[in-house]
Amino acid sequence: MKCFIEENEIYQIDVSASIWATDELNNIFHSTKTELSDVDWVIETPESLLLVEYKNANFAGAANPGAFQPGSDKLISKVVRKYYDSCFYLDAIGKNKPKIYIYILEFPLGDKVTRKLIRERLTLKLPFALQRTEGVRKELIRRVEVLSIEEWNSHSVYGSYKIKKIEDT
Repeated sequence: MKCFIEENEIYQIDVSASIWATDELNNIFHSTKTELSDVDWVIETPESLLLVEYKNANFAGAANPGAFQPGSDKLISKVVRKYYDSCFYLDAIGKNKPKIYIYILEFPLGDKVTRKLIRERLTLKLPFALQRTEGVRKELIRRVEVLSIEEWNSHSVYGSYKIKKIEDT
C-alpha cells in the first residue's frame, strides 16, 4: 500500500491504485530554490491528472480552527497559485493529461453551499476563460471541484484513493 500523510499527520490518502503519484512537489521546489507554490498531491489516473490541495481545520486539536477563513481573498489567491505553479512543473516533466483541480476542504461550519461558493470563486481565477481565447490550442484545466473528505471518498473516481484517519488503518 502506498499512502501519503497530510501535514497534520491525522489523515492519509491511499494512492496505490494510481499510475503515478507524488507528494514531493514542495521538496522539489524548495531544494531547487524556486519560489513556486505546490499542491499537496498529484495523482495520475488512466484519464487525467488530479491536482489535490488539502486543507483541514476541522479535527480535534486543530490550532484555532475558527480563524481559518477559506473564502478570504488571500487564501483563494494562494490556492489558485498552487495550481498554476504545479502545472508548470508537471508540463516540464511531460505529464500532459487533462488536469482536474480538487480542493479538499474541511473546516468548522463548512457545508456544500460554502464549498460551492469557493469553487465558483476559484473558477473565476483559474484558466477556464484563457483556454477559450483564440489561439490557445491546449486545454489548461478540465474542471475544479471543492469537496469534503466524505464527498471525495464517495466519488466514483476519487474514491479509488481513499482518505482515512491514520488511526483507522
